[in-house]
Amino acid sequence: MKKPFLLAGLLILAVLATVAVHVLDPAPESAAPGATPQGMTVSPATASDGPALSPGVAELLSGKPQVTPVPGLVTMVDIGAHSCIPCKMMAPILKEVAAELEGRAAIVFIDVWQFNDEVKKYGIRVIPTQIFYDAQGNERYRHEGFMSKADIVVKLVELGMPGE
Repeated sequence: MKKPFLLAGLLILAVLATVAVHVLDPAPESAAPGATPQGMTVSPATASDGPALSPGVAELLSGKPQVTPVPGLVTMVDIGAHSCIPCKMMAPILKEVAAELEGRAAIVFIDVWQFNDEVKKYGIRVIPTQIFYDAQGNERYRHEGFMSKADIVVKLVELGMPGE
């Protein structure tokens, strides 16, 4: 009588483990470092995709690992992926906020599907995750999921971003 329940339990555990592996590591092992997961496309940003960005701001939003927090500035680090749907929804918001607040706050985007080591570095559980630092470099707040422009700006102001 116990044997069918034991087998059913083992089957359920095997299915859950398989699903967890695919959710936690969406990129196949055979993929080259920095490769986009199979079936995903990445549209490169163009000048017409929003406000014009200075080279420094464009680099901070490139998706590449950065030195964070940016010294002397209130900083928001958005950990995500160029191909994640909520991350795609946030991309124009990040560009807009970064352009508007240049010199007063730093907005950084890091693509953890391309740079997997960053997941452990920042202790990420889900993407997108926004990490906010004060100007002294102390982590002060984390948010998981989509975050609106208004909420981002409010948090930056709370952390001491200077006014215009």
